[in-house]
Amino acid sequence: MGALRSPIPTGAGSDRRLGAAAGFVGFLFAMELSSGFLQAWFSPVLSAIGEKYSVGPADLNWVQTSYLLATAVLVPLLAKMGDQYGHKRMLVVATAMVTVGSVVSALAPTYGIFILGRAITGALAAFLPLEFAIVRERAGEQSGKAIGLLVGGLTLGASVGVVLSGVLASFLNLTVLLLVPAALMAIALVVVVFFVPETTARTSGRLDWAGAILLGAGLAFALFAISTGNRFGWTSGPVLGGLLLGGTLLALWVVLERRVSSPLVDFAMLSGRAGIGLPILLAALFGAQLFGSQTPIALFVGTDPAAAGFGLGLSSSLIGLVLVFASIAAFAGTFAGPRLGARVGDVTAVIVGAVTAALGYALLTVLHSDTVSVLVWLVVSGLGNGIIISALPNVVVARAPRDSVGIASGLYNSARTVAGAIAGASFTAVMSGFTATLDGGSVITSEAGYQAVWVICGLLSLAVAGLAVVTRGPAADHSAPTVTAVAPAEA
Repeated sequence: MGALRSPIPTGAGSDRRLGAAAGFVGFLFAMELSSGFLQAWFSPVLSAIGEKYSVGPADLNWVQTSYLLATAVLVPLLAKMGDQYGHKRMLVVATAMVTVGSVVSALAPTYGIFILGRAITGALAAFLPLEFAIVRERAGEQSGKAIGLLVGGLTLGASVGVVLSGVLASFLNLTVLLLVPAALMAIALVVVVFFVPETTARTSGRLDWAGAILLGAGLAFALFAISTGNRFGWTSGPVLGGLLLGGTLLALWVVLERRVSSPLVDFAMLSGRAGIGLPILLAALFGAQLFGSQTPIALFVGTDPAAAGFGLGLSSSLIGLVLVFASIAAFAGTFAGPRLGARVGDVTAVIVGAVTAALGYALLTVLHSDTVSVLVWLVVSGLGNGIIISALPNVVVARAPRDSVGIASGLYNSARTVAGAIAGASFTAVMSGFTATLDGGSVITSEAGYQAVWVICGLLSLAVAGLAVVTRGPAADHSAPTVTAVAPAEA
């Protein structure tokens, strides 16, 4: 499909515009570095968090699930408010929320308050949609390259953050360690206030507060029920009540979204073969695999094989060094993806990436007794996921109407994070269903529990590849601009 392009700017005026664009894009790049730091900061220290608050491996999934659940509500809400009140203004609000949430988590006296802080930081996922809107208006012809730079900043920040967090964990107590990303976010807040320009385009319409409340509450009740099913019993009152109430609220949300004039999620964009329904479903399956696997792998490599009979027994610093291989491979995949897409098409690139990721999960399921085997999985799956990260957004954007690219990008982000939250809660149930008791009497997730998670993630990757095949075919030509890549909420 042909993308709408403007003539290449020439002359002194153009040079000044490109110079200004390079300046503010550089500041946004710094923000994405900080964003990547925060998103990767928790994986190496999950065991330390569990020890501080006396929670087990299954419940630690809520460190990621609470964040993803909040993004499902905050991303479309903040993005729509950006369209109405100014994208820079809402970027300031989002950065302030992340700063406050980071401080709350760092100083939390209980696990519940810690999770509340993590939920507040869900505003972090709104950074990219808001930044994309600023870049598209202010950077002109250079917007594609600028978006690619922001993606690279996020991925680079995650790569450095996961290593630095693990290294600093050996020297700092947990409270001080968790205050580091809070300080970075405070600096980012100053940057966006003073150095990032505002957009001028505005839209009208009311904010769908009722939709946001119904979506958030419905997901919260449903995910709580799913994650605690094994603990309380799937036929117990709390679980059945949570599923019933959550399902009812979500059903009411769907009815509401189809009737209001300015819905939180525009379901009309999802219908039809030429619409974005199939790509959004692809994004959901991908998000479930990508986000759902992060906490289990971090916990697995930190498990002491001398006590449990499996795991790698790595310290926090070594966990960070191991996990960085996935980020580096994903970073390489985001560069390979556009080149592969240019040769064979973005849909085919998604298929290649999904099959590669599935291969990685298969390797991890059967070969995970040593660090080298796990590193091979991280590289293979990371490369595959990186290709999907760079190619799938183009599939969504190519099918979106020209005046709704921002909304389509929001749907893409929301689909991934909602599915990631559901996967996190579901994997909590899976992991709590496979347990082993150590000599000291403590109960942990058994090796079979981790293997079950990896098998599910591999099947999800194959489902992405299969659905991508169905997605092939001519999309409606809405003259949408080309987007080079969109980064995940967590690299």
